[in-house]
Amino acid sequence: MSDPPVPVLMYHSVATAPSAATRTLSVAPDAFARQMALIDESGRTPVTTAELAAHWRGGRALPARPVLITFDDGYEGVHRYALPLLVRHGFPATVFVATGWLRGAYDTGGGLDTMLDWHQVRLLAAAGVEIGGHSHTHPQLDQLDDTALAEELSRCTEILTGELGARPVSFAYPYGYSSRRVRRAVRAAGYAQAFAVGNGLARRAQGPYALRRVTVRRGTDAEEFARLLRGEGIGRTFAPDRALTRGYALVRRARRIGPALRKAGPPRD
Repeated sequence: MSDPPVPVLMYHSVATAPSAATRTLSVAPDAFARQMALIDESGRTPVTTAELAAHWRGGRALPARPVLITFDDGYEGVHRYALPLLVRHGFPATVFVATGWLRGAYDTGGGLDTMLDWHQVRLLAAAGVEIGGHSHTHPQLDQLDDTALAEELSRCTEILTGELGARPVSFAYPYGYSSRRVRRAVRAAGYAQAFAVGNGLARRAQGPYALRRVTVRRGTDAEEFARLLRGEGIGRTFAPDRALTRGYALVRRARRIGPALRKAGPPRD
């Protein structure tokens, strides 16, 4: 059975006047409208995260040219601007929400711009948008100890289950960071699939808990977006991002190892 790679689009904010913190990763509403039209014109068919995972796990049929549309964090513009366009085109999508960033009873004050409230989240779900987990307070999960990691996952899962009446099945790692330990914890928390960033096409060989996505941002013009859909030139487009990611990975690895070495003390002969 042939398993061609699949573009999984990662959006964040859709806004006319994004905050300074979200501007780079935001998309203007008119640009988002053009991108949804390009998906329609390209002949690609948006599918859900569950449909993709079911295909790769058990061979369930997919459309010939699938694409996934995802949003991270839970910004208010997803309801205001993105939802009407998704409904107009009949496109499914997934919104991965950090439950402690949403406006309402669980708000920890960490949101970077105007966030969704729970009424809007329920309207999204009622319109067929999948609501996935994205942790509670949006930390770098691979920097947490086991107790804090389990708490981030369980708190997010419990809140979403209580508010929506259904347990979330898909997860996205905050900042895209994970590790084997984090992926095991996400699986143990009951999630069937999880998404990183990686700025590459999703492939079956990545496994269901390390699926890659490509970033759509304010500087993504129509030509580049069309290339992303075709899976062309992705390495070249995201080469600077990958270089920064590799460098920062070394810094983050040192942060993890440093405390362990200090705790263990100096090496012994």
